[in-house]
Amino acid sequence: MHLHLDPVGGIAGDMFIAALLDAFPGLVAGFDAALSKIGLPAGARCALVAHNDGILSGRRFELGLPDDSAVVHQHDHVGLAAIRAAIADMGLDAAVAARAGAIFDILAQAEAEVHGVGVDEVEFHEVGALDSIADIVGAAWIIEALAPATWSVGALPLGSGRVQSAHGALPVPAPAVVKLLTAFAFFDDGLTGERVTPTGAAILRHLDCASGVAARPGRLAASGMGFGARKLQGVANVLRVLAFELTDAPAADEVALLAFEVDDQTAEDLALGLERLRDCDGVLDVVQSPVFGKKGRMAAQVQVLAQPQQLAAVIDACFAETTTLGVRHQRVARSVLERKETTIADADGRSVRVKLARRPDGGLSAKAESDDLRARGGHSAREKLRRASEAAAIDEDAKHEK
Repeated sequence: MHLHLDPVGGIAGDMFIAALLDAFPGLVAGFDAALSKIGLPAGARCALVAHNDGILSGRRFELGLPDDSAVVHQHDHVGLAAIRAAIADMGLDAAVAARAGAIFDILAQAEAEVHGVGVDEVEFHEVGALDSIADIVGAAWIIEALAPATWSVGALPLGSGRVQSAHGALPVPAPAVVKLLTAFAFFDDGLTGERVTPTGAAILRHLDCASGVAARPGRLAASGMGFGARKLQGVANVLRVLAFELTDAPAADEVALLAFEVDDQTAEDLALGLERLRDCDGVLDVVQSPVFGKKGRMAAQVQVLAQPQQLAAVIDACFAETTTLGVRHQRVARSVLERKETTIADADGRSVRVKLARRPDGGLSAKAESDDLRARGGHSAREKLRRASEAAAIDEDAKHEK
């Protein structure tokens, strides 16, 4: 499945939830069950309600807390470690808990960069409140329920003016949103106010959304409308989702292929530069191979795969991280197998991420994330954990299929 987000009015966590549940009403019961685990205070009201703004109709996700300031504000100042511990204690499915934690990690990294502090020093304010915790946990459950899926998003409305926060008045888009959505496409529709919230931005970053609808999205199967609380002048404050069913054939899309040679940079510095290049937004893969250049000199040939919409930024990164004087680039088609990532807990309760791919014959292949194995002892211990995690991931997937 491919899911395209159309941010007509913008995007926030509650709008994301409402749009997806409007498109997939069969998910509502499971969503409610997951949300019941977050520990809402007595008297809290959580509901998905029908909404019509006079032009369009859809859903709104509403969370009402009791009129008790101690309850409403008890989570306003909370650190990342406390939020991680709270999520771990909710009894959520491991994959859902991992996604919720990952979204908060993304937010924490952005806030740390904005305020010039370490990630563990970040204290969440508005985003740490119960309603935002509910938005992020709820979004994580929906994303996992729809996996495996690819995601894309249209150009985002910029907004303008100021938004009030625990740090005082901040410019719109908020600094954390700017950090999270660098390289995303924006446009200015002339309307003021906050159009993309930090929670909405973190969800987009977590989904690794491509810009624009996929080249071959398939058959339009469902759509949904998720409304925000604000009323906008002349446009619906709604996030629309379009769900496309893909064919059983391997997915086809376009990537940017960049290539260049380097013969005057030390191997040590080139390795560092290519590692930094791998971490750039939009870069899918970087490989190098030895070649003989002019005058018989040994050189390194570098190939980079990148998302086409971020080609210009990746070219700049190639020039910044290497001594090359020219970069060749083209758009090429590629076919990819259906794939997804799951998380397996080892005997000590620590998480190991495993990537699963559906082969053409219907079988599954699995690959444990090497970063999660790095600190697990010597070669024998790592290999044992790798085999066990991959087998467990395949078994778990088979149970879900049944």
